[in-house]
Amino acid sequence: MSRLGSQPVSDLLGKWQAGDSDALRALMPLVYADLRRLARQHLRKERPGHTLQSAALVHEAYLRLTKREKVHFESRSDFFAVSAQLMRQILVDYARSHRAIKRNGGLRLELDEATALPTARDVGLIALDDALKELSRLDPQQGQIVELRFFGGLSIEETSQVLRVSPATVKRDWTTARLWLNKQMSRV
Repeated sequence: MSRLGSQPVSDLLGKWQAGDSDALRALMPLVYADLRRLARQHLRKERPGHTLQSAALVHEAYLRLTKREKVHFESRSDFFAVSAQLMRQILVDYARSHRAIKRNGGLRLELDEATALPTARDVGLIALDDALKELSRLDPQQGQIVELRFFGGLSIEETSQVLRVSPATVKRDWTTARLWLNKQMSRV
């Protein structure tokens, strides 16, 4: 994520959390470019010719944000982590509703080298979502780390700040989570 002046973003997040719905409308122009980059990152992992475009993904995430009863962000990174999670869920919902399911729902996800599982092979988005839900059930922190690192695009340091754990803990859990997911995904 680019480094916007985080004070206006933080101020607007605080106002939005306090119930000021206009703050979200004022926030969007400040973070829109970063949200589009995040959406493009998600869509790059999809099959070529995916019918959702990055702008549509950002707009759908925005709509889901506006419908949330309670919002709580302690930092700009929290906001992008939640946005990334919403985008992932939108894509999973989309895949489930357009079940051209042969074996992998017709959707393929290519994990890039920066955050790849050890085999860096294609995996189905729905299967990955199911495996991530299972990982989160077994170890919520590891599930959050995968969400933040892979889907949120956060660094080790940013992830450690969001979760309030040491970078060493994030590295260790990230490694363990990738190994576990790789094992689960090899069964698909």
